[in-house]
Amino acid sequence: MCDTFCVRRPDGMLFAKNSDRPVDEAQIVEWLAPRPAARGGSVRATHLAVPDVGAAGSLGSRPTWMWGVEHGVNEHGVAIGNEKVWTVDDPRSVPPALLGMDLVRLGLERGSRADDALDAVTSLLADHGQGGSGEEDHDEPYWSSFLIVDGDGGWVLETSNRSWVARPVGEGAAISNRLTIGTDWSRSSSDVPAGADWDGWRDPAAPTGLADHRLAATRACVGRGPVVTAADAVATLRDHGTGPWGAPGVGGPGGAPPPPPVDVGDDWSGVTVCMHVRDYQCTTASMVADLPAGAAGGSGAGGSAPIRVWASVGGPCTGVFLPVGLPVVPEVLGDAGAWAAFSALGRGVEVLDGSAGEALARIRAVLDPIEDAAWSEGDDLWSAGAGPDRWRTAATGWSAAVRAALRSLAPGGA
Repeated sequence: MCDTFCVRRPDGMLFAKNSDRPVDEAQIVEWLAPRPAARGGSVRATHLAVPDVGAAGSLGSRPTWMWGVEHGVNEHGVAIGNEKVWTVDDPRSVPPALLGMDLVRLGLERGSRADDALDAVTSLLADHGQGGSGEEDHDEPYWSSFLIVDGDGGWVLETSNRSWVARPVGEGAAISNRLTIGTDWSRSSSDVPAGADWDGWRDPAAPTGLADHRLAATRACVGRGPVVTAADAVATLRDHGTGPWGAPGVGGPGGAPPPPPVDVGDDWSGVTVCMHVRDYQCTTASMVADLPAGAAGGSGAGGSAPIRVWASVGGPCTGVFLPVGLPVVPEVLGDAGAWAAFSALGRGVEVLDGSAGEALARIRAVLDPIEDAAWSEGDDLWSAGAGPDRWRTAATGWSAAVRAALRSLAPGGA
């Protein structure tokens, strides 16, 4: 389960995603270097190999056991994230093929614009199909929907087996774990009749309430329009069902962050954007990207505005969003051990004895100053057009500060 949204701003598009996965599944953020095409060669995805046509460099957030990525941004300023969806087609009826996460990575590798990435994903879907388990420890195949955007626009793509429809994002869009397209699509696979209502592919036995509360939260952020900032997107990714962090009326005395819900209601309330479904799934990584208009098709360097990315591992409520100056990634984000430490913080605020709010406040008191300082320094680096060496120096400092904080917050820490 996941949540992904985008919103058009005066100078580009803002993209954001929470990746919700099994609670003990580590996820890392890494730079995937560009790769030239290999004549007659292939690249091995999670369950099968596909022809290798080369790859753009990209930043990807990847569960450590799989080849694909949950979300990412490439060097051209294209961002993609995916969602698990339920349809009338049975994903257990097809052999292992491409995972939704493989398609995210392949779309980033092959798309210099959102349109190109859409074409790449749908062509791969037609040629190879999707299928196979999306989880390591038990058989869990599923279909995916995707948000594919660049600084000038993009697409919502929803699939069922090899069938698909797509609609432009317009001024913004949000997707979650349900189909959201009806008759408002403008592109489709050849087997979808003209004018068909895509909602007819939705599995009537799958409750939409699982996603509807979260969609309401992310759509509210999108609905604010061009005033939405990267910080606003992060506040929405941290939503525990009471609203984005920092909004009026959200949180406790003194602006203390609201703790996660205690349980899941009959109407699926309690399954929140910042997810804490105990012993089942939680948010394991997050990303926000500010994609400048006109950067798609280029490198985002030179005369264009920079591609600004902030990434976090573990739950967003107990994590730190660090700036990423492509291609330099703070090394703490790529360390599965650091992910485990952040995950432990997340489990520590899921207590049911009434102390969750105090625990979360203690964690944020340590992590917020690190995050604030990193954002300020990152803004300065982007504004100055800083090169990789300056970014590496800053990222090394942020990683050291985060590691010291994790040690101090661990049980028995200093």
